[in-house]
Amino acid sequence: MSDGETGRLNSRIPAGPLAEKWDRCKNNLKLVAPNNKRKYDVIVVGSGLAGASAAASLAELGYNVKVFCFQDSTRRAHSIAAQGGINASKNYPNDGDSVYRLFYDTIKGGDFRAREANVYRLAQVSSNIIDQCVAQGVPFAREYGGLLANRTFGGSQVSRTFYCRGQTGQQLLLGAYSALMRQVSKGKAKVFARREMLDLVKVNGVARGIVTRNLVTGEFETHAAHAVLLCTGGYGNAYYLSTNAKGCNVTAAWRCYKRGAFFANPAYTQIHPTCIPVKGDYQSKLTLMSESLRNDGRVWVPKKADDQRNPKDIPEEDRDYYLERRYPSFGNMVPRDVASRAAKERCDAGFGVNETGKAVYLDFQRAIQEQGEDVIRSKYSNLFHMYEKITDENPYKVPMKIYPAVHYTMGGLWVDYHLESTVPGLFVLGEANFSDHGANRLGASALMQGLADGYFVIPYTLGHHLASAQLDPVTTAHPEFDAVKAEAQARVQKLLDVNGKRSVQSFHRALGEIMWDYCGMARNASGLQTAINNIRELREEFWTNVHVPGSGADFNQQVEQAGRVADFLEFGELLALDALRREESAGGHFREEHQTSDGEAKRDDVNFAHVAAWEHQGPTAEPIRHTEPLSFESIQISSRSYK
Repeated sequence: MSDGETGRLNSRIPAGPLAEKWDRCKNNLKLVAPNNKRKYDVIVVGSGLAGASAAASLAELGYNVKVFCFQDSTRRAHSIAAQGGINASKNYPNDGDSVYRLFYDTIKGGDFRAREANVYRLAQVSSNIIDQCVAQGVPFAREYGGLLANRTFGGSQVSRTFYCRGQTGQQLLLGAYSALMRQVSKGKAKVFARREMLDLVKVNGVARGIVTRNLVTGEFETHAAHAVLLCTGGYGNAYYLSTNAKGCNVTAAWRCYKRGAFFANPAYTQIHPTCIPVKGDYQSKLTLMSESLRNDGRVWVPKKADDQRNPKDIPEEDRDYYLERRYPSFGNMVPRDVASRAAKERCDAGFGVNETGKAVYLDFQRAIQEQGEDVIRSKYSNLFHMYEKITDENPYKVPMKIYPAVHYTMGGLWVDYHLESTVPGLFVLGEANFSDHGANRLGASALMQGLADGYFVIPYTLGHHLASAQLDPVTTAHPEFDAVKAEAQARVQKLLDVNGKRSVQSFHRALGEIMWDYCGMARNASGLQTAINNIRELREEFWTNVHVPGSGADFNQQVEQAGRVADFLEFGELLALDALRREESAGGHFREEHQTSDGEAKRDDVNFAHVAAWEHQGPTAEPIRHTEPLSFESIQISSRSYK
């Protein structure tokens, strides 16, 4: 494996002062006249916040939009699971927030491994997102005077997070869904539900369509367009146990990677500190408890190792509020990667609680005493209700038990400032791209990025592509569509033909154990090499011993899952490879060989202040690692401290 030349990656960042880059970009983009937009077809894969907002915006402009989702309805996308809020720099609380401060907190939160220009643009358009959503009827919480309410999230010392109790993602998605359905009723958008994208079709090197499988009938379909937007979320389910919905997968992005789209920073995975702990080996996923709970909940463990007392019987002097002790400036609101590693350290040292020792307390006793149970209930009632339903414990009476779990992924397909991948005509939005979060995402920034990309970025940059490219008329009659469809059909048939004895789920679970043990919260060179070797062995066994019942010509969820696990088995190796090559600690990527004397992440800004973007070289050759240097013109790169 060798490093590629940086010249292969043209980020297209505009010249000029940081605060003027986005305006300069918009002023120089080519436009498609309103009466010409109806001539262009656009495919949007994924219907979460990024996909739904992009599809609604583009259809409103006049483009013909096709939306694909594997759920039975676009409103069931995983964005509904986002709980705590969405960031924006409106400074309603008058506590010192600004566009620059949001930009700086996001860059710092990502451990100075994000592209400066993209992050500043994100902060700039954040206020527009809130206005758009309010106009759509999103029921944000409000203060007594009528202004929208704000709360704090990790990595920030101001209150800039807008929220709808613990249902923010769902309410934002309903707003985008309503806007999309308006376009469906007008005939400008068409929804293809229960379809899974299995491959990307390129004509003359440009993305011009996709191959899908109808998950109800098993039929393979081809769809042509002038551009393809990939809005398919992240790859956290490579770990098997994660907070993601079970359907979330890497397949669409991985197919694009194999068609020439570079995959950037796959090692950057986020471990969320506030999840319900693993209960047994029968679980298929984990449940997230919103980071917003750390506004009022205090995280602690007993000061005495292996203290088995009921938490009510442990007095204050015997409790270690370790986040408040270690990080007095931010306390319980440190970023997720910091809080997760701190919880792991306490549990590994023997101070964890629960029967497994893999949990810490999140305690609301003081908040209830100071504010009253009714106030806490008004903020978090649905979250408390969910916790009680799952654990059979009342968090109003006893502390919650939490432990870190795989959540979000900061890596994704590489995109330039226009959100265009290394495949012309393939644009990647939201969590599916790498662009805005660096090595760690701050809470409430995922919803911000997804809606920024869909509502306020892609309508400009897609138009520039369509107005600039010489796109010959292409239909599904083009031979490339049949060729790619035949490849997709062959892959499915290959899975069915193995006819082994081991279930798809058992392979996925085994992969997840490898990923968590060697590529989880802490990594080292020896473990990562072990992971690569073990994944290769598991993948070899998969293709000789997996059992996929039924046929591919009808409704068959085992076929769906087998295809996704096959891709995870390839992708997992790339993730471990990327982690092995990044000889530093940064954000969610914590290499044990690279830490400070007090256990914090230690970056190497001389050798690794860059994006690593991997280029596929075929099924047997190792991929090429390209780099995009990260330059910081408006901020001074510094040690990331929350103490």
